[in-house]
Amino acid sequence: MTRPAELEDLLRDLAPRVLGALVRRYGDFDLCEDAVQEALLAAAVQWPAEGMPDNPKGWLITAAARRRIELWRAESARRRREETVVALAPPDPEPVPAVDDTLTLLLLCCHPALTPTSQVALTLRAVGGLTTAEIARAFLVPEATIGQRISRAKQRIRAAGAEFRRPTPAELDARLPAVLHVLYLIFNEGYTASSGPALHRVDLTTEATRLARQLHERLPDDGEVAGLLALMLLTDARRPARTRPDGALVPLAEQDRRRWNVDAIAEGVAIISRTLPSARIGPYQVQAAIAAVHDGAARAEDTDWRQILGLYHVLDVLAPGPMVTLNRIVAHAMVHGPRAGLARLTEAEVDPPLAGHHRLAAVRAHLLDLAGERQEARRHYEEAARHTLSLPEQRYLRARAAILAEPTDGSNG
Repeated sequence: MTRPAELEDLLRDLAPRVLGALVRRYGDFDLCEDAVQEALLAAAVQWPAEGMPDNPKGWLITAAARRRIELWRAESARRRREETVVALAPPDPEPVPAVDDTLTLLLLCCHPALTPTSQVALTLRAVGGLTTAEIARAFLVPEATIGQRISRAKQRIRAAGAEFRRPTPAELDARLPAVLHVLYLIFNEGYTASSGPALHRVDLTTEATRLARQLHERLPDDGEVAGLLALMLLTDARRPARTRPDGALVPLAEQDRRRWNVDAIAEGVAIISRTLPSARIGPYQVQAAIAAVHDGAARAEDTDWRQILGLYHVLDVLAPGPMVTLNRIVAHAMVHGPRAGLARLTEAEVDPPLAGHHRLAAVRAHLLDLAGERQEARRHYEEAARHTLSLPEQRYLRARAAILAEPTDGSNG
């Protein structure tokens, strides 16, 4: 008997293949996607009770095709053309070629007509096989909001006249950066949730890594696809040591590295080691290389900060941004001292995206603490805590401030 977790994995793996088969035959992405979702739900209910069919993919394609016909008839009935539609309704699908359309679906879900938030939601539903409710829970927003976002995304794809077909090499090159960005956004939201009570949302990191792995299998020679997968593996390998039993955040320097996932680290290092010498360099590969340097240090004090600083200089050229700036400043401080880092931070804070960001205050507090300015560090830790929406981050920042409020050894206070 199939266990619930195995069934869930199977359905999520089959979801893009079934959707691809339907869209390939019928063309109407929105109706096909709705039908596939209902077929997946039916399978989740029926298969545990009635047993797994001999051909799960065929079962889902048939169920989804019949449901799509029902949806098509219902939509046409609302337009008072029921009789015509019944006569013209297409038959059940013919056997489809054994083609995996995951990449084509990813490119369709990341159509340039969509906003990044819509791309993320549609990718999780159409390619990841997550229900609207699961996506809403992951992002801590009402289910109706996600439902509307997905509905509008499908309408925009239809209005843009997007076709479901294998992309040309030029189209693939043009669209692939958006696909990678969407998977990167999904992973980051899962690894450090932007709001809410939990630091991690494992369903999102797992799904992003799964999709990145599938993409890597289809494009094994693409350096940035390999870099993104390696980055996810090397970063998520630290997750077991990143929180205490009560959910409190443990910073990288204080983590018990014996709890890191050594298999994920080995796989990530192997991927990036194969990629860097031959592929055109890109930001995901550089970030993976940085993660590999961190993961290669047996102790925090063994970290090769000079190498990390050099990599951040490269990343700042390839993909400048506020978080890259902050991380580069931290690396600079670890090489040249906290005062040098604070000077760089003062120069950087004029950048509007950084002004008022809680991570700017958190980095300043950290560097002030290293410089021995405990009271100033405490004040900035408290400021950072006030501005973050993540409850684990709030608890960590306030705990650091509380430690700095205590008298030092030898004090009469």
